[in-house]
Amino acid sequence: MPAIDVGEMSGENTSGTWSHRDTLIDIGSGPSIYQLLSACESFREIIVTDFLEQNRVEIRKWLEKDPEAFDWTSMVKYTCQMEGDREKWMEKEEKLRRTIKQVLPCDVTLANPLDPLVLQPVDCVFSSYCLESACNDVPTYRSAVKNVGSLVKPGGHLIFAVILEETYYMVGPHKFNCLYLTPEIVTDAVKGAGFEVLWSQALGFTFPLAICDAKDTFFIVAKKPSKSQ
Repeated sequence: MPAIDVGEMSGENTSGTWSHRDTLIDIGSGPSIYQLLSACESFREIIVTDFLEQNRVEIRKWLEKDPEAFDWTSMVKYTCQMEGDREKWMEKEEKLRRTIKQVLPCDVTLANPLDPLVLQPVDCVFSSYCLESACNDVPTYRSAVKNVGSLVKPGGHLIFAVILEETYYMVGPHKFNCLYLTPEIVTDAVKGAGFEVLWSQALGFTFPLAICDAKDTFFIVAKKPSKSQ
């Protein structure tokens, strides 16, 4: 999957320069940190979440520099290279470790995905390749988008990276089902959750059938209206 600059997508390229970017929640982080490597440059605090305890354990291992943690060095170096200085990869790792403040369980099918914990709504909620795996049908997906969107404060941003037209994906020898989504379904769900779509784009990726039957990757950035609007 591509490296993702959440800060850029939620900042001046879509909605004007932000003066305060306090908190980002990543919904469905999996066992991964790559999707947050650029976000730590834009947010003071990141909260990572996942449904599975084993995924949260893997993130904690990386945060704690456990010798058994997955080695993300190559991805960190690549991200730093894209940002202009490959040699700053160790600084990048430490900055991300400092910025991730909490590792929490989540369930996107709940009205409050972080239940029983109740947090104040945040500046930005991001989710990559999660809801299409967690939802069995489009009505459930629409509901999940609303649930996740409830974590965004007025004037804040919701960002999704979505796999399009996928029905399965492989993890090693194991095959998992995925909800078939189109840009129209995703866009309608985001609008139905009360957000204004600022930007969206399909990237034209192709995938080998041995991994999945996805046709493309889709990014969408949306803003929750301010109370004054």
